[in-house]
Amino acid sequence: MDRMTQASASPQGGILGWIERSGNKLPDPVFIFFYLIIALVIISVISSLTGVSALHPTEIDEASGGALRIEAVSLLSPDNIQRLWVEMPKTFTHFHPLGYVLVVMLGAGVAERSGFFAAGMAKAVKAAPTALLTPVVALVAMLGNHAADAGYVVLIPLAGILFAAAGRHPLAGIAAAFAGVSGGFSANISPGQLDALLFGITEEAVAASALDATWTANIAGNWYFISAMTALYLPIIWYVTDKVIEPRLGAWTGGASATAGNDGTSPDPSTQDGALASKGLRHAGVAALFVVALWLAMVFAPGTPLVNEAACAGDTTGNCSIHTELRPLYSSLVAAFFLLFLLTGWAYGRASGAIKTHRDLVDMMAESMKDMGYYLVLAFAAAHFVAMFGWSNLGLITAVHGAAGIQSTGLPLPLVLGLMVIFAGVLNLFVGSASAKWALLAPILVPMLMLLGISPEGATAAYRVGDSATNIITPLMVYFPLILVFAQRWQKDFGLGSLTAMMVPYSIWLLISGTLLIVVWFYLGIPLGPDAPVAYSLPGSG
Repeated sequence: MDRMTQASASPQGGILGWIERSGNKLPDPVFIFFYLIIALVIISVISSLTGVSALHPTEIDEASGGALRIEAVSLLSPDNIQRLWVEMPKTFTHFHPLGYVLVVMLGAGVAERSGFFAAGMAKAVKAAPTALLTPVVALVAMLGNHAADAGYVVLIPLAGILFAAAGRHPLAGIAAAFAGVSGGFSANISPGQLDALLFGITEEAVAASALDATWTANIAGNWYFISAMTALYLPIIWYVTDKVIEPRLGAWTGGASATAGNDGTSPDPSTQDGALASKGLRHAGVAALFVVALWLAMVFAPGTPLVNEAACAGDTTGNCSIHTELRPLYSSLVAAFFLLFLLTGWAYGRASGAIKTHRDLVDMMAESMKDMGYYLVLAFAAAHFVAMFGWSNLGLITAVHGAAGIQSTGLPLPLVLGLMVIFAGVLNLFVGSASAKWALLAPILVPMLMLLGISPEGATAAYRVGDSATNIITPLMVYFPLILVFAQRWQKDFGLGSLTAMMVPYSIWLLISGTLLIVVWFYLGIPLGPDAPVAYSLPGSG
């Protein structure tokens, strides 16, 4: 760990050095929210005194018969001061991402600590034919973002070992795995804890704007889009690794030996008994089938609780669809992933010996909540920033004027989404936390894009593309120094600049391809997920 500290602290020149130095000067995200709240209070007072306002896009003023005027409200007004102190517990506990993330992580913590995630990834990669080693590593890495730390601390060093054993350069394996785990952070074939986190923040932003009281978060709202990202990113990572990165690295002549230690909390699959791990994976597969069968039964069995068959009864508008009836199913997916991760992790742990009694299971769930300690502090600050933004009306006023400004430029909406991707990617170089950035951006961007005709799901999808593409080139990414340590096990003089330069081609191509994907997606009008169109119109706007 000393080498990690030295590597991350060493001074760098050029643009990368400037990014590192500038980012390191930023305060902790918790204090960023604290300073923003202070600035928000000052701005709200000035805006209230100067009469800043906007016309509500859909609500009518009953007195005048015209559009309702929204006026800025001072956060130092008696009502808002009272609201801040009296509703502080409610403001925190009703922050939508909090419940979503904690529920999913209770199960994911068991799947990670039992060794299920690590063993599953190791099994998939080790079974890959030599000719398909790169795409298998990249695919498992992208799917591994459900596994949190395990993707970084298990798969990335393992990829280096497997590449060396195949006679290929181990740094190419590390690069492919890092590009998949971090550059493809939002890509996957199924929703998971990241979807719960981001859509919780999106729902909070929509609620604070008061634009659409009927909209609720669906963690499957980007399911089709992130699946398409996976299909798009896989050949890109494969091509860049085999045709760009590995030729630059040259032939590997150092053999297949390197320390394959694990610097994280997940069990190292290379130290586990192979027979027990295989037995655990079989048991986990049975548990997964049980959860899938349970949810199918609750959808298709008579009297199912997850289909609201009466939702469209008597509808004469033609706007009601099967997706309306299935909304209870979409809302249940948070619980579904909790149960899936919990039971597969428990089944694997019991079979492999990692879980001997029910107390071990409870301890793993408790440990996963300990890991969420920092997130709880961040969520407390973010919840109050988002709530106070709504109390002041500044979020909606900014969104209305921002939408009008964008409309006056004549920019096509798909281009607006593309610019949002680039903006998120640049911001990611300085603020690493995905949730912190989205909590900052969502209160303005989500309602503004809703007014322009882009759904909350569309705004979330565009943010995800930019947020993940530049993860692999910023030294501020929390795992960046760890990846450097993994690389230095194979090449002692491999520095921070070397790692960044190796990952830049991935970042550029992922950003370009992801931006084009969201633009084309909007042009074609393809749903982003079940009951999740990319285009949007406000209720009552016609």
